[in-house]
Amino acid sequence: MSSFKRATKFPPRLAELEKQGGGRRTGQLDFRVGEKGGVSVYGLGRFPVTLYYEQWTRLLDATTQLRAFLEENKSAGKLKLKEK
Repeated sequence: MSSFKRATKFPPRLAELEKQGGGRRTGQLDFRVGEKGGVSVYGLGRFPVTLYYEQWTRLLDATTQLRAFLEENKSAGKLKLKEK
């Protein structure tokens, strides 16, 4: 098959995948459990954030400390903030 025939074959398929949500960016978070038991959060950035149950509970227990840390470093100008 020539490269031209191959190249013309993909755009309809690409459009079909985009309609199905293949390239979606809704801003919503999506949670999934992996084969090894890790819980992944999709939608925060380009790659998922994956931790095990114990790690998630430790992180969630430290939310007050994490928020204070973020605010402290935000006011110090150390964090990279998304421009609006």
